Formats: sequence, structure tokens, C-alpha cells
Amino acid sequence: MKTKDLFNLKGKTAIVTGGANGIGKATALILAKHGANFAIGDFNLEDAKKAAKEIEA
Repeated sequence: MKTKDLFNLKGKTAIVTGGANGIGKATALILAKHGANFAIGDFNLEDAKKAAKEIEA
């Protein structure tokens, strides 16, 4: 069974701090794959924007 079938996050919003790189970015990606809306917070604004665009694609 796929985790997508177990966890439905549609209509939920996740705020991921430190989401521009590493574990934070991977967490944001997984949450988005499960249908969550997400916001990435990071000290590096440019990397955060880049990560958000990558995840949206």
C-alpha cells in the first residue's frame, strides 16, 4: 500500500521552517505529494523561493 493512500492532507496547510534545503525541503516535498498546501520559511529567501518552485512542479 502506498503512503499516498494512507495520508490525505488535501485542505490542510503545512508551514515548514528551514524548508529551503535538506530535511526541511524533503519534508515539504512529502507533504505536498500528500496534497497539503505548504509555506516554506528559511533565512535564505532565494533558496526558499527556488525550493517552492521545485516542489510545485
